[in-house]
Amino acid sequence: MRKTLLATGLAVLLPFTANAADYVIDTKGAHASINFSISHLGYSFIKGRFNDFSGSFSYDPADISASSVEVVVETPSLDSNHAERDKHLRSGDFINASKFGQATFKSTSVADKGDGKLDIMGDLTLHGVTQPIVINAEFIGAGKDPWGGERAGFVGHTRLELADYKIKVVGDSSYVDMELHVEGVKQ
Repeated sequence: MRKTLLATGLAVLLPFTANAADYVIDTKGAHASINFSISHLGYSFIKGRFNDFSGSFSYDPADISASSVEVVVETPSLDSNHAERDKHLRSGDFINASKFGQATFKSTSVADKGDGKLDIMGDLTLHGVTQPIVINAEFIGAGKDPWGGERAGFVGHTRLELADYKIKVVGDSSYVDMELHVEGVKQ
């Protein structure tokens, strides 16, 4: 009888001691963005974003290594605020969005670097090529929102070498810097 009570007590308490939570990235509320910056002929930078993407993440502040991230980016949504340039960047000369309509990222591991900083390792598939990358991320905060839900937010940065993805390099633009803002709604 005593073992049964102990087992029942543990079964009741376990859901309340687990800290892992699953989130959907809030793209509907425009509380997330995937931004890029690339050198333009060494004179300035072109900045832009991908307007259409979706994803989810699992975050456990008590066990960061149990966290994970998955994102799908619709490459035709590339937007650098200049229609003719966007058409060229989406063309076969660069990301070939008509052939490679999606880019995907799936984490393989998450490492706690301390003070809210994380390294998110994973596989990025872009332009038909899959390469491992590391996203240097930072936990911004988590808590209740005004609509009765819960949210968590992060910011991340990574650099992609264009040649690694068989994307044409022009001048000194051999890489693109990515800046990621992610706010998720707890499920």
